[in-house]
Amino acid sequence: MIGAWWHAQTVRDRRVLVVGAIIVAVLLVWALAWLPLSRARAGLAVQVAQQRTDLAWMRQALGQARALDAQGSRGTVARQGKSLLALADATARGANLGDALKRVEPTGPASVRVTFDVVDFDTLADWMDALARNYGVTVTDFSAEKAEGLGLVNARVTLQDGKQ
Repeated sequence: MIGAWWHAQTVRDRRVLVVGAIIVAVLLVWALAWLPLSRARAGLAVQVAQQRTDLAWMRQALGQARALDAQGSRGTVARQGKSLLALADATARGANLGDALKRVEPTGPASVRVTFDVVDFDTLADWMDALARNYGVTVTDFSAEKAEGLGLVNARVTLQDGKQ
């Protein structure tokens, strides 16, 4: 059926149809294969450039972190010479734990016990984490009892100065 139709066309029409089919095939290959691949390649090139920039920054930051670690400066800048007792009091008040803070008492030359009544547990946990990350203070003892209210506890925390 197609063969009969094809032979019914003039030679000129057949040439136009063949050239048109070749052009359509080339455009389809370009649109469905080449163009998406070239766009993906360009996008990957941008990602590689960004990742190289990130890697250079990470290497620089690693060098700075190693230099700070070698100096043993963890916590000394932000602490500004405060004793562990003063640090615990000031950071607890700064973390909005001041209303729940009942007592800060020394338990040794490099440790203090901090007592909280009716404190939000999540806020307390964040405070302890911040002390460890920013000042090198470790929690050596922790006890908590459920208080009246959702997420509230009465807690006692013993902190040890990490510099000792």
